[in-house]
Amino acid sequence: MRSTLVALLAVTMLLVGACSNSGTTSSQPDSRGLAHIHGLGINPADGALYAGTHFGVYRIANERDPELVGGVVQDFMGFTVAGPDHFLGSGHPGENDRDAPPHLGLIETTDGGQSWTSVSMAGEADFHALDYRHGLVYGLNSRTQTVMVSADKRAWDQRAAISAVDIAVSPHNANEVLATTADGLARSLDRAKTFTPVGAQPQLALLSWPEDGPVIGIDPFGTVYASQDSGATWQARRALGEQTQAVLAAGRGLVFVATDNGIHRSSDNGTTFEAFYAFDAQ
Repeated sequence: MRSTLVALLAVTMLLVGACSNSGTTSSQPDSRGLAHIHGLGINPADGALYAGTHFGVYRIANERDPELVGGVVQDFMGFTVAGPDHFLGSGHPGENDRDAPPHLGLIETTDGGQSWTSVSMAGEADFHALDYRHGLVYGLNSRTQTVMVSADKRAWDQRAAISAVDIAVSPHNANEVLATTADGLARSLDRAKTFTPVGAQPQLALLSWPEDGPVIGIDPFGTVYASQDSGATWQARRALGEQTQAVLAAGRGLVFVATDNGIHRSSDNGTTFEAFYAFDAQ
């Protein structure tokens, strides 16, 4: 799963002399059900933060306890907000859903997560990263280690084969896609048909590219970076010192980072952070 790949990147960095952290990973949710966050998104319908997790989609509003949306308990390996109350997801069914295939393909909700519909690739694709931009769905299929693109969420084009952890699509150019790999950052200028190394960059694990503001990247140990030039150069912003799970750059300086210990929020593009939600001590 994606969290495992992030951990493998962390091991790789340790082997080449990078700094370590003392965080541990738990597969159990805290007392309010939140654990293993795979994706974050702001729902334009209510302005709340939503998290796709190992145990369902949760709504997290201010200091209130997370709320499991729709009572749907399943593993959302991929999760992205496509519009008001419109989410896309992927992953694995819950323990009680024995009739579903082990890989959900692309699933969709248009009621804010109250109900989900299978759209395509059920039993075939396990998208560990999803991005919705320019009317297109970009998915990183972990089963084939390829990027796939769809204009209608049903018919898919298989693009480059790449062992990536995360992808991010430019909000300004549908052709430009960034990908994080164990060999470093890679860039595509042809809608993910081919990727080339960006060059000497920090070893990033996760990416988020907002409509406005810099691209935000984060390494496996929680150091946040920002790029003002589409990933060509990066500046370190803040070292959280915790193993990372997901990142969201929501624009206007707002950044959320989920780690093993909780969710952190920044209002200045990752320069400073405050606690947004803390997991229970395990």
